[in-house]
Amino acid sequence: MKVLKYLSLVLSLMLSLSTGLFAQEEMTEEEWQNEINRLMERKTSLTTELNALQNDVKNLKSLKAGMQSQEECINQLYALVGATKADVDKFRNLVNILESKIDRREATKEDRQLELDALKINKISALPDFFDKVHNQMQRKMDSWEEKAKDISYTVVKGDCLWKIAGKKEHYSNPFAWPKIYNANRDQIKNPDLIYPKQIFKIPNLTEEEKAKYDKLRKNFKPAPPQQTIGN
Repeated sequence: MKVLKYLSLVLSLMLSLSTGLFAQEEMTEEEWQNEINRLMERKTSLTTELNALQNDVKNLKSLKAGMQSQEECINQLYALVGATKADVDKFRNLVNILESKIDRREATKEDRQLELDALKINKISALPDFFDKVHNQMQRKMDSWEEKAKDISYTVVKGDCLWKIAGKKEHYSNPFAWPKIYNANRDQIKNPDLIYPKQIFKIPNLTEEEKAKYDKLRKNFKPAPPQQTIGN
């Protein structure tokens, strides 16, 4: 064994060095005998250490022989959640597909949440490979998903104008945003000053940039002063 060879080499070197010292220095018979005794004690110590290491190796081999293979351990883990390797592979594929949809913000958010909830209640999601991703990482992605509100429609009534429609609270709360409605319904509106009852207009969402623009127009607007009447 490698350990035995190593210790034998160490002992041989020690004997060689000692022999060299004997040759270089004059030693008394008593000093020579003491050195030999010291080396023999060292040899005994190393032999004891070697035997202990050999026993450790033997015990480790016995332990290894009684251990299950990695594949057997994994199959037992799968069995705890009532699944086979094929079931786990299928679940892994579903997780990857859904995560890709969430990353792309593939609408609708509600549908994606339903898919994620279905993965969460699957016992396979409790396995170490999936638990953090399904129950934590993917849910955090869903929580950070800000879904834009859908465009709504509005039916024109008598007395309406684009200015008035844009100023409604359920729309923009800002009459200066009327061009947004006009541009979204150009197929029906030929003249922005002429709209008719029962026309149905799309009310699209304003972008953050558009909101800022129309809010600025409203803040900077100064109505014309009332005209004064001059008496005769």
